[in-house]
Amino acid sequence: MKISARNALKGKVVDIKKGSTTAHVQIDVNGSIVTASITNEAVEELGLHVGQSVHAVIKSSDVMVSVP
Repeated sequence: MKISARNALKGKVVDIKKGSTTAHVQIDVNGSIVTASITNEAVEELGLHVGQSVHAVIKSSDVMVSVP
């Protein structure tokens, strides 16, 4: 698959919290947690589950930074 996004982080899914339409998927990337907001439908279509290895692809217009 070819994509135009320049930022892809390899990590492992550590938590999935589904809301009414949007899910927050937490990904451990080398000890830092990245949270992806995607639709519940996307979680199902991608077959996401805790413990799964994934790549988080980041669009620059959607980046959020959190300082612990």
